[in-house]
Amino acid sequence: MDPKVISRNIGIALLLNALFMYISAGVSAFYGFDASFTPLIISAFITSLAGGFPLIFVNKYYDINLREGYTIVVLAWVISCLFGMLPFAMYGGEFSIVNSWFESVSGYTTTGATALADVEKLPKGILFWRSSTHWLGGLGVVVFMLLILPTVSSFRMKLSKMEISSLSKENFRYKVKQTIRIISSVYLGLTITTTLLLYLSGMDFYDAINHSFSTVSTGGFSTKNLSIMYYDSFKIELVLMVSMVLSGTHFGLLYSVFSNRQGSLFKSSIVRFYLMSIFIGGLFVSINIKLGGGVENWITALRQGFFQVVSIGTTTGFANADSSVWPSFSILLLIYFMFQCACSGSTTGGLKADRVFIFLSSLRAQLKKQVHPNAIVPIKVNNHSLEREMVYSVNLYIGVYVSVVFLVTLSLSLMGIDMMDSFSASAAAMGNVGPGFGSVGSLGNYSGFPVLGKLLLTLQMLLGRLEIYPIMLMFVVFRSR
Repeated sequence: MDPKVISRNIGIALLLNALFMYISAGVSAFYGFDASFTPLIISAFITSLAGGFPLIFVNKYYDINLREGYTIVVLAWVISCLFGMLPFAMYGGEFSIVNSWFESVSGYTTTGATALADVEKLPKGILFWRSSTHWLGGLGVVVFMLLILPTVSSFRMKLSKMEISSLSKENFRYKVKQTIRIISSVYLGLTITTTLLLYLSGMDFYDAINHSFSTVSTGGFSTKNLSIMYYDSFKIELVLMVSMVLSGTHFGLLYSVFSNRQGSLFKSSIVRFYLMSIFIGGLFVSINIKLGGGVENWITALRQGFFQVVSIGTTTGFANADSSVWPSFSILLLIYFMFQCACSGSTTGGLKADRVFIFLSSLRAQLKKQVHPNAIVPIKVNNHSLEREMVYSVNLYIGVYVSVVFLVTLSLSLMGIDMMDSFSASAAAMGNVGPGFGSVGSLGNYSGFPVLGKLLLTLQMLLGRLEIYPIMLMFVVFRSR
């Protein structure tokens, strides 16, 4: 394994982070050189030096092997999080070293959990950087890097295979370079459109761009302590719901629809399953919170129920109500959506609707086999039969995923944390959802968690964002040297 290859490519990732730190410093300057300007400009300078050094002194390398590929992907994320915490740590206040790391990892992994009790005290430059970590992490640090690298197909292919999951690639019928450009163009298009619509719906431009960064990345950081509940605007909530649903849809399919290459999203069985589950979940939650007596009228019940289901079901984590006080039935449904989440090929986290659909299809096939032992029952997605290896891989991933959630829940409970807080925090961190229930609910935060608990959750956020295997495989590859 050649450290020069790794350092050069991680350097490119750091320069991308430095660029957004400079932009955030510019935002600080625009708003009167607030208290975040110096931390941001110093952090940007340090990150630029760290990223630029290997590019100056290391020759270009495009031929990478398996070890180098996994190392680049994992380290690009981890080191981006390390340098991303610099503006927070230098600013101080509630940002202890641990809280700075927690906020940075939560931002880049688009989890949206916060260790801060009062985000409204933060200066605008820091808040913009906080939202920028979402936007960088939503598309993916490595995808951003591949977007600006020279056209070397073998290099692009190796890294893209490690950054983009196999499920995500199923609906991309393009070359690697085209795939990256499609993802990027849809991402940018959704960001611009969401920003404009939020502005026209009543948000000021600063809040609109911050919330569009959080929405399209399905992250959930807000500039307000009460999240979207602060605005109490149906127009804003409607714009966010549509944007969240689209951001949770496979970007390749969105590109096909909006470029008139494909008639409808509903041709995809995965998208139908995803949208139908969101609709049914939203309807059931709305009915339950109205009949449970927690909401005054049906309009409010539908507004809150659908918004929270869409928000949790796309791993965004915005809130227009305190769902922690809702009836148990609604809480359990929201917990289910913490696990399922939206589609692969989007910015969402969790198991993905694709895997849940394949799991349910394989379960149905197995039940048919029990009745008709000699029958051949294919498992299909979009009328294409899946290979047994794919189905096995999906079911194995679900097993590993649930096991990690259980183990972290157990570990948090040993630290004296309440069971509901432990379980929902673990599920929310693994799914990159952000808010859980109890003290870490939609209007709560993670400030009361012990240091070890916060560190454990950040590891879980990275595992969830990288879909477990890249981190595990990196260690396997190193052991096989």
